[in-house]
Amino acid sequence: MCLCGSTRFLEAFDAASLRETLAGNVVLSVGSHRTPDAEAFAHLAEAERVKVFSQLAELHRHKIKLADEILVINVGGYIGETTRSEIEFARSLGKLVCYSEDPALPTPRVHANL
Repeated sequence: MCLCGSTRFLEAFDAASLRETLAGNVVLSVGSHRTPDAEAFAHLAEAERVKVFSQLAELHRHKIKLADEILVINVGGYIGETTRSEIEFARSLGKLVCYSEDPALPTPRVHANL
């Protein structure tokens, strides 16, 4: 399983990673669970930051290719542009797409294994 979503929700990534691991799933995730990407690379010049983000995006797409499914960490229903593209990519590969929260429901719906 590959976790996808905004790195602003690192606590939710940690919680999902632990739950899925304890459920017996191999979990692929973002590079860092401790520092949002924007903070981690703030010291880089803009051109270098763009290059690093591009490399990370490509690496994450490779993780999606390796996974059987993705779990979108969408706290409060938030799904940004990058995550939307990852969802589309996963669907184009026939991957199962699950969400940590379903914004259409009055209470969050979690992944079936959680």
